[in-house]
Amino acid sequence: MKLTIIGHWGGYPKAGEASTGYLFEHNGFRLLVDCGSGVLSHLQKHIDPTELNALLISHYHPDHIADIGVLQHALLIQYYMGKSKGTLPVYAHEEDAHGFRSLTYRNFMKAQAYNEQSKLTIGPFSVSFVKTKHPVTCYGMRIEADGRSVFYTADSAFKKSFVQFGKDADLLLCECNFYGDMDASGAGHMTSLDAGKLAYETEAKKLILTHLPHFGDLEQLVSEAKTIYKGDIELAKQDMEIII
Repeated sequence: MKLTIIGHWGGYPKAGEASTGYLFEHNGFRLLVDCGSGVLSHLQKHIDPTELNALLISHYHPDHIADIGVLQHALLIQYYMGKSKGTLPVYAHEEDAHGFRSLTYRNFMKAQAYNEQSKLTIGPFSVSFVKTKHPVTCYGMRIEADGRSVFYTADSAFKKSFVQFGKDADLLLCECNFYGDMDASGAGHMTSLDAGKLAYETEAKKLILTHLPHFGDLEQLVSEAKTIYKGDIELAKQDMEIII
């Protein structure tokens, strides 16, 4: 399983980069998880939009879905250029009815609902879900293929239920929007210390800090997380590729 970081900023993208978007690839299948601002532009450095096999959305905040509309336009334009590959399935929760309906677009994108009890098979990937603690309904997810696993927290404050859900993941892709001395819980986010604690308690084999803040020294996030979790920690970076 290969993971490419298409975008990793929280809230809005840094100039020339992108907010949340992650490309998972396995056995020729391409799954995009979240599609925030700037994601479509940077995705095209790796694959053509028509090469996507599925899209998976954690929640409906703009930094996770801002490029849905332009992706729809890309599929439409590529269709008229003779490059269409049929309808792209988009998996999302329907607790925001308007947001869910907006994902379906003509014959190019079709929304399909999941919930916390769902266990989806998306190509070679098996995906399960956990509800997060965030101002809007949001789901973290465990993505597995051929015995390897990634726990993507999406946006959330720390939740004890994450520990069992993410147990022994090969990679913890953990949001880290605040520094260790800050109170992130009210905003529905995690600090570097929360991320380190989650990696330690899940016994994750590797921790990548993502959904990063726009202020401070980002390397401080790593050093703070390392006070709790002694394993491998990296900051997410645009175009970073990880083989899991």
